[in-house]
Amino acid sequence: MAKGMRDIKRQIKSIQNTKQITKAMEMVAASKLRKATESAQAARPYADKMKEVVASIAAGSVGIKHPMLEQREIKKTGYLVITSDRGLAGGYNANILRMVMTTIRTRHQSTDEYAVFVIGRKGRDFFRKRGIPVVEEVTGLPDVVSFAEVKKLAAKAVQYFEDGSYDELYLVYNQFNNAISQTPVEKRLLPLDEVKHDGPVTAYEYEPSAEGVLEVLLPKYAETLIYSAVLESKASEFGAKMTAMGSATKNATGMISSLTLIYNRARQAAITQEISEIVAGANA
Repeated sequence: MAKGMRDIKRQIKSIQNTKQITKAMEMVAASKLRKATESAQAARPYADKMKEVVASIAAGSVGIKHPMLEQREIKKTGYLVITSDRGLAGGYNANILRMVMTTIRTRHQSTDEYAVFVIGRKGRDFFRKRGIPVVEEVTGLPDVVSFAEVKKLAAKAVQYFEDGSYDELYLVYNQFNNAISQTPVEKRLLPLDEVKHDGPVTAYEYEPSAEGVLEVLLPKYAETLIYSAVLESKASEFGAKMTAMGSATKNATGMISSLTLIYNRARQAAITQEISEIVAGANA
């Protein structure tokens, strides 16, 4: 009985140590979530203004041609998938990767029909294990991501579309709703067939021409959308981690209570048995 009680006590101590770790990770994730949310919100005005300018050019000019606006026969599709470098984030990575695999199996018959760009070690390792070729990858992004750190991948993804390496590009990431809710989404990024802006559109004068300005702005606009998706994904990642670690802490608390109850019962039974033995010995 004493040995069993020691094992229970050792198990309680182990779970208490785990609870301290998960509680600390929950607090760290909450702090990072606040910063990531602020970064995502700070990037929105720039993206909105870029969208307004591009929409005003598209609405005010007739007959503008650009590779990023060109509708082509779909022979090959590109996917830019955003995941995290680390786990312990609940279903954050599993949900997005499951959606990507379901989409690929539904739409394509062979690897020649699609290309994959990936952000995050979890996504990279996932595709490598399944023999899916990864065209470009970015790993090791910091908690607060700058535009320069994703620009290279974003520029290549846009350039491959312009060069005709594939005929459409989808952005697959977790959209941030709130700290406990993240939604896997798939958005067609290229071609940019529906650049619209809600509300009044400002009239601009362009030098040297609207076509020249659009030539520069369209790639930057697509890169901005990719960067915004990365910021949304970072906020979603920290929200998922905070929720997962919070659940782990609650589970640890429940296990400690249950084991403490078992330990107390065992201890009570041991005391009762000792008293019974003493009384039996005295009577004898």
